[in-house]
Amino acid sequence: MEFLDEKLSRYAEMHTFPESGLLARINRETFSEVLMPRMLSGHLQGRILSTFSRMIKPKRILEIGTYTGYSTICLAEGLLQDGKIITIDINQELEVRVRKYFKESGFDDKIDFRIGNALEIIEELDEKFDIVFIDADKENYTNYYHLVFEKVNHEGFIVADNVLWSGKVLDENTADPETAAIIEFNDQILKDKRVHPVLMPVRDGLMVIQKLNK
Repeated sequence: MEFLDEKLSRYAEMHTFPESGLLARINRETFSEVLMPRMLSGHLQGRILSTFSRMIKPKRILEIGTYTGYSTICLAEGLLQDGKIITIDINQELEVRVRKYFKESGFDDKIDFRIGNALEIIEELDEKFDIVFIDADKENYTNYYHLVFEKVNHEGFIVADNVLWSGKVLDENTADPETAAIIEFNDQILKDKRVHPVLMPVRDGLMVIQKLNK
């Protein structure tokens, strides 16, 4: 997942504005108490998501894949005063922990946390979003993209995590369904003339997709 030399990664984090005390604690507790902690966005990526949100100043954000809530809080930092982020996750076991973090964050009134199947929940949403962050099951990335596309405002953004998939995207003959799904997703985005994509080699790869105004 990490493509930069470890020392360079630390240098980048040292020269990036720090995560809050709560985010640092979520990071520690996720790695010590929760399964698959590498799913957490972490300091550098979290600050990038926060910066995107602060730059865009969104009124509505949709996040697909909450995990322990780290990225949710980062994205919420840039919301307008009357803004809201809807975040969806299927894992009920983490719900109590995540709701506690949200309450401590000061953004609890702006976070609409929903547990369930994202494919079903997204279909029911009757809102337009300025940012959509996709960080869930890889085999459904293309499905999520098509489901949310018309719900994204013109010149809004879709951001997809893990699009380099630990470098496995270079294996075009892979038999692994998750890798094949990420490769298919990346290729479809490249061919979609309705968007302006940039694949950023940050951590495990961030695809930043702007919907064109046409």
